[in-house]
Formats: sequence, C-alpha cells, structure tokens
Amino acid sequence: MRKADLVTAISEKTGVPKVDVLVTLETFFKEVKNSLAEGENVYVRGFGSFVIKKRAKKVGRHIKKNQAIEIPEHFIPSFKPAKIFVDQVKDKVTSLPDDNGEDD
Repeated sequence: MRKADLVTAISEKTGVPKVDVLVTLETFFKEVKNSLAEGENVYVRGFGSFVIKKRAKKVGRHIKKNQAIEIPEHFIPSFKPAKIFVDQVKDKVTSLPDDNGEDD
C-alpha cells in the first residue's frame, strides 16, 4: 500500500475529502520527523513507538581502498510496533506478497 492508497482508503471510510486526509497525514509525518530530530520519542498507544536509537562507534572498511575507517557514534530513527499490533499481524498474515503486490 502506498501513501495514495492509504489516503483513498481513509477518505472512503471516513467521508473526509482526500485533500484533507493528505494534509493530515503529511502533518503527522512532519511532526514525527521534527520530534525525532529534536530527540523526543513519539508514542502512539495501540500502534507503536517512533524512537531514536544510538549506534555505537565502530570500525568499518572502505573496500575499494582496502582501508579501515572509523564510523562515529550516531543516532537513527526506529519504529517499535505495539504488542497488540504485532499480535494482529501474526494472526492475520499467512504469506508475504511478491514484488508486484500479488500473493504467490
């Protein structure tokens, strides 16, 4: 499902115009990004948590130059689904769709 599909589905189920749904979704995404960029986690009860994870400093390899490089510690965004969300997916999904969006 793409963002356009999500907007259409929400619009059809709620009766809210697609433009308003799109603005709402874009605002939600923007607020989550801004909160994470400021170091603040976002918790949505029953859905999951958007959190910041710290990656430790480590040594990597530059393959073309065959040289060790130091990768400094850094922070990355992460999503941790709520238990109820995980359980719902476990109970309903029986197989994953292939690349073109159709089941095997």
